[in-house]
Amino acid sequence: MESEFGEVALRGLHRYVRLVIEELRLSGNAYYAQLDPTAGAYIALDRRLPGHPGCDVALVWNERTGWALALETDSREDLVVVERLGAEVLPSPRVVAAYTRDAYAGEPMGDKDDSPFPVCADLADRLAGYAAALPA
Repeated sequence: MESEFGEVALRGLHRYVRLVIEELRLSGNAYYAQLDPTAGAYIALDRRLPGHPGCDVALVWNERTGWALALETDSREDLVVVERLGAEVLPSPRVVAAYTRDAYAGEPMGDKDDSPFPVCADLADRLAGYAAALPA
């Protein structure tokens, strides 16, 4: 079953997530991106957050609440969101990387508000714009 977003938006989402990974200077491919049932992404981070030494950390995104840092407490449990970027649903990869670096530096981060953003009517087009940078 094809997503309502289409193949170009999926390629764009993958490119967008890879650009975030490049901005963070992460190695490897410990990420995933999906469009169904809702658009979302997951990036495994290679360091622990200050104040959470016993938990792995992931950078997660979805089309409703944007980017967040989340703790992986146990493989059987859901991720625990500790902070949200809150800028907008699809900020630039540079903004996402700066937010993440600030979190590791112990700087005040976004917020814990998990209220959804207003529906982004042009999300598919914005994601497709990231695919335009890919060779056909």
